[in-house]
Amino acid sequence: MIKSFAFILAFVCSASIFAQNLQSPSGFLGYDIGTKFTRHHQVMDYFKHIEAQLPKQVKVEQYGQTNERRPLLLVYLSSEENMKNIEQIRENNLKNAGVLEGPSTTNDIAIVWLSYNVHGNEASSTEASMLTIYKLLTENKEYLKNTVVIIDPCINPDGRDRYVNWYNKTASVPYNIDQQASEHSEPWPGGRPNHYLFDLNRDWAWATQVETQARLKVYNKWLPHIHVDFHEQGINEPYYFAPAAEPFHEVISDWQRNFQTQIGENHAKYFDAEGWLYFTRERFDLLYPSYGDTYPTYMGAIGMTYEQGGHGRAGLGVLNDEGEVLTLVDRLTHHTTTGISTVEISSQNAKKLNTEFGNYFDNSKLLYKSYVLQGHADKIESLTLLLDKHEISYGFAQGGKVTGFDYWSSKQGQLNTTTNDLVVSTNQPKGKMVKVLFEPNTALSDSLTYDITAWSVPYAYGLGAIASKSNVNTNDKLRNGYATPVSNSSATGYVIEWNSMKDAQFLAELLKNNIKVRFTEKPFTTQGKTYNRGSLIIVRGDNKKVANFDDKVFDIAISNNRTPNAIISGFSTSGPDFGSPDIKLVNAPKIAILSGDYTSSLSYGELWHFFEQQLHYPVTSINTKDLSSTNLSKYNVLVMPDGYYSGFLNEDLTDKIKIWVRSGGKLIAIDGALNSFAGKDDFGLKRNQTEDSIENNQNKTIKYADRERDNTKNLITGAIFKTDVDNTHPLAFGYDDYYFTLKQGNTSYSLLDTGYNVAYLGDSPKNVSGYAGQEALKQLNKSLVFGEQRMGSGSVIYIVDNVMFRSFWENGKLFFVNAIFFVNNNLAEL
Repeated sequence: MIKSFAFILAFVCSASIFAQNLQSPSGFLGYDIGTKFTRHHQVMDYFKHIEAQLPKQVKVEQYGQTNERRPLLLVYLSSEENMKNIEQIRENNLKNAGVLEGPSTTNDIAIVWLSYNVHGNEASSTEASMLTIYKLLTENKEYLKNTVVIIDPCINPDGRDRYVNWYNKTASVPYNIDQQASEHSEPWPGGRPNHYLFDLNRDWAWATQVETQARLKVYNKWLPHIHVDFHEQGINEPYYFAPAAEPFHEVISDWQRNFQTQIGENHAKYFDAEGWLYFTRERFDLLYPSYGDTYPTYMGAIGMTYEQGGHGRAGLGVLNDEGEVLTLVDRLTHHTTTGISTVEISSQNAKKLNTEFGNYFDNSKLLYKSYVLQGHADKIESLTLLLDKHEISYGFAQGGKVTGFDYWSSKQGQLNTTTNDLVVSTNQPKGKMVKVLFEPNTALSDSLTYDITAWSVPYAYGLGAIASKSNVNTNDKLRNGYATPVSNSSATGYVIEWNSMKDAQFLAELLKNNIKVRFTEKPFTTQGKTYNRGSLIIVRGDNKKVANFDDKVFDIAISNNRTPNAIISGFSTSGPDFGSPDIKLVNAPKIAILSGDYTSSLSYGELWHFFEQQLHYPVTSINTKDLSSTNLSKYNVLVMPDGYYSGFLNEDLTDKIKIWVRSGGKLIAIDGALNSFAGKDDFGLKRNQTEDSIENNQNKTIKYADRERDNTKNLITGAIFKTDVDNTHPLAFGYDDYYFTLKQGNTSYSLLDTGYNVAYLGDSPKNVSGYAGQEALKQLNKSLVFGEQRMGSGSVIYIVDNVMFRSFWENGKLFFVNAIFFVNNNLAEL
């Protein structure tokens, strides 16, 4: 008895000492949490401290690294028993979903994933992540008996440190609560986006960024039952939590809807007790698939966004419009409360969560069973790379006829398949995600949405497609690879067709290696093969100074999976010969892009990322504040991203740009940048607006409560339209005579009177997918999509619909490349 008592006493004492070694966030950091912003490396150190003190309950794993080399960490925590069996729990969960083979096994253990700080300047949530794990391990340990919690303390470390470092060096001591104080006004580009200025909360489905790509690899290893994305909103908003607003996508189950309400009610219990304000069922819907709430939802989870008032304007404390001082302490406390409440109700419903999670993966009731896609091999390959990121299975057709909805004609049709055609079936665990990504037109329960309403992958990738109600048989073997190119030292040159971004990357690398390249403006036939407009021609005679010419060309070709064809003679069977004026030299462009104030940081980031990570071609960024003193003669291409230039482009700057264009420069204006030139002298661009739409927009009899909904008739919320294309113009080389464009708003421009209307909408255009109001559609009659206007020796290229939007509209990118390399190629000499 004495020995037993001594043992118990020793155990209690050791546990007490152990508990003293586990420090709270405040104790570890050396300041009360919420009184300062914590730098990323300090946050990582705290979670590693937790792991060191409780190694049987906590595991820290680095799953990736940002562009600026900051680590991306996940933290796993649960009971000691669960952590011993963590791998079995994970595998059982995937078997329950059908992702892993084997008998379906239910864990009766809830898997809850909490993601923090996807937007860098919504910085309270990372602070909350530290307090949340501490409270779960000290005050709420009972929840961990049947719950595995996965914490991502900071999805966007580069953006967070950009914000935190700026704030820490600019804020007053003590902090200033005046909204007009400089510490409440971030400089461009702000801390919200990542290194390449992408919004990571819109990147889940498209996975263009390294942070997303790394996260998806580990997310798909777990497929949690609950996923929460912690955010902040404006300083005058209180707190938002589930349930979400309409529209809900139709694949969302009744259980997913209902359990969101249960979670919200659990949160409300704690908020009501403290007198904290909150709202639900407003603004934040569950439709667009690339968010941190929708993507997990379509993967079977209860996906949710929690929004705390604050954002980058709040700093450590700010006086809001209601006269309340909103502090960082308040914000992190609210996020900690909902985080723990989420774990609590998940623990209480662990068995039901597992059962309903397994039920979600029954896809037998989906209308379309197979999506069959046909098109250029490069485009098919590009799409398979996206599917691989999501671990979505696919195969290739066995040949034969497939009937169903034809995306190109927007009606029932048929397709004669080949063994090169891609087939993606909904008869797989992730079948509902397949439906969401591929469906021709998303069903909308409400036209008031938070984001775009169309994104269908076949349109985005420029592929012909049939949505079939039948299962299409497939071959699992890979497509035939590219033929190994063979050089010929006696050839007069090499030719390669122009069809895709792969061809653009090949051209860019050739130019960087000082290899001269030509392109044809007319089709020609040689050696029994016809080459269309835009085809690249590498002539030996142009490259006499290039040592080991053939070896260099083919090294570049192999690295880009290209197969140039050796041509013995420049004398064509039909069409222009190699020396024709219609076969022009590609003058390697010197490109500048505007950045900084007045430009959209997102649009600039899309272009920056495109040049560095996709095209691999050098550019120079010029800050708008420096444009007046910039020597533009050093560049022959100037790109203006989407932006708000009305307060920037004064008469002197506009004249400077016009003089530069007339001297042989090429100006490429994108989306909102066009507003700066519409109706201005020497620019042929004019806004397109009908009298009917003007009258309707001025309707003053609509009731106050109905104004927002009535205004939807004037909106286009990310809809897809089929445009006519003049593919004889260099801007459209590599395209058919039609193109599906993603239109994000109702701004439209008339067809150019003098110039080239390269892609445009005709009379009474209709959206093939997504929402477009009746009045907005009227404004699109005979409207420009892409065009070129000559000005002196140079050109202005108008890109109305941003082809770089979130970098996922793959089929639009070649228009931009053509604008750079092909259009009016008589570039000014430097």
